[in-house]
Amino acid sequence: MAFTGKYEVTSQENYEDFMKILKYSADVIEKGRNAKVITDVTQNGNDFTWIQIYPGGKTMKNTFAIGQESDMETMDGKKFKAIVKMEGNALVCDFPNYHHTSEISGGNLIETSACGGVVYKRISKKTA
Repeated sequence: MAFTGKYEVTSQENYEDFMKILKYSADVIEKGRNAKVITDVTQNGNDFTWIQIYPGGKTMKNTFAIGQESDMETMDGKKFKAIVKMEGNALVCDFPNYHHTSEISGGNLIETSACGGVVYKRISKKTA
């Protein structure tokens, strides 16, 4: 169940529909459509550092402990407070506009976000 590693996006499902429901502009949706986002996760017991590196150098970093309220940031830079929980082998967190789950399966990082009946799935392979 160890999440530690560096992962690169290999596929996405329902990306455009999910971004539209979150009201992102067409140009932002197009920029991210085939973006090779790198996710760098460090896990030390229940403590995590979760960094996502977007093309062009934009970086999002969240540091949290399972079950404790933490300061978090969305992919577009909005700050919020959340509690990340462990449900089975998955990390679960409610972002301001969607429910997010992350888990490791077959060496891949599987991230699923749900909002308004749309489920977005991003699969990333472990590179390091």
